[in-house]
Amino acid sequence: MRKKELKLVVTFHTTTDAMAMEKACKQAGAPGRLIPVPREISAGCGLAWCAGLEDREVIRRVMDDVGVQEQDMHEVKA
Repeated sequence: MRKKELKLVVTFHTTTDAMAMEKACKQAGAPGRLIPVPREISAGCGLAWCAGLEDREVIRRVMDDVGVQEQDMHEVKA
C-alpha cells in the first residue's frame, strides 16, 4: 500500500470542467491526474484534479489559460 501524502486536490462544479482540466493539463504537460473526490471533501461533480502541493501555481496558470473554474482547492492526504 502506498503512503498517503498531502496533495493539492482541485474540485469542480461540473464533469465538463473536470474533463476540460484533464485535457488542458495533458496538452500543457502539467502534473497531476483525475481522481474521485476524496470522502472528506464534498464536491459537485465527483471528480477532482490531484497534483503535488508544489504544483499549485502551474495548475492555476493552466486553469486561467483555458478558462476552467474550480469549485475549490484543498490540501488533502491522498
